Amino acid sequence: MVDSPGSTAIKARADDAKRYWLEEGRSAGGFIREVDFASNTRGVDPLFAGIKIVDCDTHFTEPADLWTANAPAGMKHKMPHVRQVDGADQWFVGDKHFGSLGGNVIARDKNKLLGKLAFRTYDEIDPGSYDVAARLEAMDAMGVWAQICFQNGGVTQAGSLVALNDEPLAIAITQIYNDACAERMKISGGRINCMATLPYWDKDLMNAEMRRIVDLGVKGVVLPDRPERLAEGYIGADGKISPFWEEVFQTCNDTGIPLNFHLNASLDAESAMWDNLGFDQRLPISALLHHVGCAATMSNFMVTGILDTFPELKVGLIESGMGWVPFWLEAMEHQLDEFRTRENRGLKLRPKEYFKRHFWVSFWFEDYAPKHMLEQIGFDRVMFETDYPHPTSLYPGVQDKLVETLGGYDYTIRKQVLETNAATLYNLSF
Repeated sequence: MVDSPGSTAIKARADDAKRYWLEEGRSAGGFIREVDFASNTRGVDPLFAGIKIVDCDTHFTEPADLWTANAPAGMKHKMPHVRQVDGADQWFVGDKHFGSLGGNVIARDKNKLLGKLAFRTYDEIDPGSYDVAARLEAMDAMGVWAQICFQNGGVTQAGSLVALNDEPLAIAITQIYNDACAERMKISGGRINCMATLPYWDKDLMNAEMRRIVDLGVKGVVLPDRPERLAEGYIGADGKISPFWEEVFQTCNDTGIPLNFHLNASLDAESAMWDNLGFDQRLPISALLHHVGCAATMSNFMVTGILDTFPELKVGLIESGMGWVPFWLEAMEHQLDEFRTRENRGLKLRPKEYFKRHFWVSFWFEDYAPKHMLEQIGFDRVMFETDYPHPTSLYPGVQDKLVETLGGYDYTIRKQVLETNAATLYNLSF
């Protein structure tokens, strides 16, 4: 429900984490696709020899002992832990349910689950989902050099953390997660790069953690698409950038740390779908609507002046797809011209110019766009992803997909899309 007449944002709730992955999606059933793992572990295809392929959207499942093993003195009993409920491993903080392990459809035997969001337990899933050494082996098999990783379960969902009414615990959970991001990067030799989270609900705590993330050397931070759900919006009632967010934007502008908006939920997908649809009918539509959410977030940045105030901001629209970009930018240019938005608001650039300066997008399942639209979108704006180990991931056959979509380009462009663009966005060094 909407918190106030002045806001369209649905406020964060105590059960955000619990609702993060539907019970229906991890229940028994589904279809097992048998995978010929040996034929899909050929490493890097000769077309991409010498390219350190960066997979810019994956998910690292939080290990079961992540928080209990790293708890501050006297807090271990409060920390997130896993219990098995009705045959499914579930996260709890105290007695509060924090949802499932997240999307894990790659089995321990390397087969793939279709029709569901996840297997039910750690014992069923590929250890590459949650173990650094096993993840590196999985990356080598896919021919991927580095990965950008996002959360998988719902433990770090800010609305649920706030609902604990225990700020020291919420901060400790956030910091342990971010410390783990830095540790995985270190022990993997920079190949596994998990994106940090922040205590978005408190300005001073958020700014302090942002400064700590810089010191840790973490390669990026995830921001909420609708911060009004938790605290203040990016734009205040006066139409200017909210002081609540200024330091985070300034820090990212000055350091080159990118903002990540991952498959946004700024559009309420449930409200756009017809009633009485089943799980396997709703989820595909929901995913498509979230791509539109990425476009909406990009548009919000473009019309507000944030990008003029912070001209060095780098923004990754992750798990976004790419084929929508030309249409959306063309429509933005037309609409802003007709409504004189640029003149009215004193904007310095046009939408296509903002895109070229500030934004990166990613593709995985698409065929047409990477084959025919790279030049139009910008050879320097597009990255590659697998979405491992989520349901729509490219696993198996990553190299086959790359040969099919990028094999027709010259080597320089292949390297730019698969390596250089992600290295530029995330400040990766090889």
